[in-house]
Amino acid sequence: MIRYKIDILSALKEAGYNTNRLRKEKLLAEGVIQSLREGKYIALQNIDKICGLLDCQPADLLEYVKEPEGGVQ
Repeated sequence: MIRYKIDILSALKEAGYNTNRLRKEKLLAEGVIQSLREGKYIALQNIDKICGLLDCQPADLLEYVKEPEGGVQ
């Protein structure tokens, strides 16, 4: 399962990109912001944009966690 390693919106806020600025400057769409709030997946083009804003690599944002065989234990 792929999941976010960090709270991306918090990281953007610390870098000076609050949600109002993200919307106003059309850096990320409202739907993308909402998906991040809910921990849902976003398109790679948005990951690319976020990496540019945070000067980081996708691996800094995402991680793969192997699920136990046979479901939850």
